[in-house]
Amino acid sequence: MAKKIYSKLPLTYQEQVQTWIDRGLQVPDSLRAQSYLSHISYYRLSAYCLPFQTEKDKFNENTTFDDVLNLYLFDRELRLIMFDAVERIEIGLRTQIIYQLAHKYGSHWHNDANLFIKPFVNRNGYTIDPFSEMQKFLHKEYNSKDPEVFIKHYLDNYHTPVTPPSWMSIELLTIGGLSRLYSNLSDVQNKKLIAKEYKIPYQVFQSWLHSLTHLRNLSAHHCRVWNREYHITPMILNNPRYNWLDSKFQLNNRTFYYLSVLKYFLNIINPNNTFKNKLECLLAKYPNTRIEFLGIPTDAAGKLLDWKSQPLWKI
Repeated sequence: MAKKIYSKLPLTYQEQVQTWIDRGLQVPDSLRAQSYLSHISYYRLSAYCLPFQTEKDKFNENTTFDDVLNLYLFDRELRLIMFDAVERIEIGLRTQIIYQLAHKYGSHWHNDANLFIKPFVNRNGYTIDPFSEMQKFLHKEYNSKDPEVFIKHYLDNYHTPVTPPSWMSIELLTIGGLSRLYSNLSDVQNKKLIAKEYKIPYQVFQSWLHSLTHLRNLSAHHCRVWNREYHITPMILNNPRYNWLDSKFQLNNRTFYYLSVLKYFLNIINPNNTFKNKLECLLAKYPNTRIEFLGIPTDAAGKLLDWKSQPLWKI
């Protein structure tokens, strides 16, 4: 398709609201709507208009501004719930990586290049050295003008080894750094050792960590998670050893599968977690939300399957 010149002009808040009114949206209080648009933005909120339009640029009958706004608020609160879960998983993951490898290789295992894969040339022709890149990041943190208190304490009080032990150093890595560290371990047995705690094959574990890094980045940048199709997908877990989903719930490029991955990790970390309760409370708060857009499958008659009855979600 041939490209063309973009010629749309910016609209005032009043003009933005009027555009929606002209398209059939019911806006009882224009000033209130303008106030929201001054803080959310017309473009961002427009993404939440689409489910209320069966024709382009025409709202379904009786659609109100609050219908659109509530969908936006639902998505925002869902994203916060998911972000909180990623944080808890990140802390647990960091703990396991440090614990397992420190007991096997000693306090400063992270400084042993032999534990990591060798440099390689990527598809773009660039040489990637995972170990050196991690060390570069850690040394930047060690030499920061405002280092973590525990890092400063070590550097002020010890001269050998030069760098802090793994239980300090690896605390500096985010879930993205932890995911890369795990995938760059050279010995599959070390990957299995860590994944064993979570009762899943190391290949699935590695895939899920990568996916959660993607989710964390989406959440940090306030991206939509409702009605999203993910281009980074968690590997499907077959033959699970722990409570999971049945074969009908395998749409792994949608948010419900991501929610299920979060729930799986949380069930391992804390079987008494309140993740399901938080999700149920959110759905109750916004009862008109069409949850099929989360990727919850339907039966032949189009009825939503009961996700709450799945073994994973019964805990």
